[in-house]
Amino acid sequence: MKKRKRFVLGMVIFSVLLTSFSFYFYQLFYGANILTESEPREILVDYDDNFDSLRNYLYNEGVIEDALSFSFVAKVLKYPDLIKPGVYRLESQMTNLEAIRKLRSGDQTPVNITFNNVRFKTDLTEKITTGIGLKSEEFEALLNDDDFLEKYGFNSDNVMAMFIPNTYEVYWTVSAESLFERMNKEYTSFWTPERKAKAEEIGLTPVEVSALASIVQDESIKSEEKPTIAGLYINRLNKNMLLQADPTVKYALGDFTIQRILTADTKVDSPYNTYRYRGLPPGPINLPSISSLNAVLNYEDHSYIYMCAKEDFSGFHRFAKTLSEHNRNARLFQQALNNRRIYR
Repeated sequence: MKKRKRFVLGMVIFSVLLTSFSFYFYQLFYGANILTESEPREILVDYDDNFDSLRNYLYNEGVIEDALSFSFVAKVLKYPDLIKPGVYRLESQMTNLEAIRKLRSGDQTPVNITFNNVRFKTDLTEKITTGIGLKSEEFEALLNDDDFLEKYGFNSDNVMAMFIPNTYEVYWTVSAESLFERMNKEYTSFWTPERKAKAEEIGLTPVEVSALASIVQDESIKSEEKPTIAGLYINRLNKNMLLQADPTVKYALGDFTIQRILTADTKVDSPYNTYRYRGLPPGPINLPSISSLNAVLNYEDHSYIYMCAKEDFSGFHRFAKTLSEHNRNARLFQQALNNRRIYR
């Protein structure tokens, strides 16, 4: 009888322990342990992270509530050997199992890259790689690799024409080659049959449109003037006149702080100097915005071939059809510069 009681008692204790352990292990895998009192968050797993550094980061940042249970489930799923870098979005009330499966599978959340107001390749590489794991020098190397660029139809002089300023979604782990491929697809998407037809009607290639748009963009901060300026330069191209665009001189000199272009400046020997060489420069002198590109494609049809900044420094320009009229406008502006003691 006593043996029977001991057996029954033992079975009861075993059942209780089994139930307790089962519940405990169930909670380890299926109990909420991620952001239990916080909103969803994006976390970064860096290239040099190991499991210990990642777990400590998640715990210290309040992403996981119980580091021990997280570690146990991670080891059962062999996650310490399968860490994948990237940005991951973890939802509030996630279980250890859900979070680790997401991290282990490499189910990344895209991040945004934005680039605009870009002049040089170094500016582009800095902006385009901000917020992702790609080193800027890796991407810049491709921009200067003519063998690599040739298969896309560009070279190191005109490759900036391929980049359409905007905001794009990419993965944090994107490679230099993959990012370049993505930007080329965006370029191809931008140059629709309609845009290509407009460029052909003007007599320009897409790269030449970009080069002209970059000049137009540098000439004026006033969007309403851009189609007028584009039309002026197209008139000069059609007449086989030198473009004589001041921004190209600044680009050739590598100095955009210059407020007054001197005659000596216009003599600098550079293929970008449109005072010295006819036609468009080899490539864009900045990264033209979509509005600047569209200003060229939808240029204003007029007879102007000269322009000069207004003497009130409003940012607007005076346009002229004859050299004599332009010279009058130029004298007004030069006098205004003198009055402000701007001699350079």
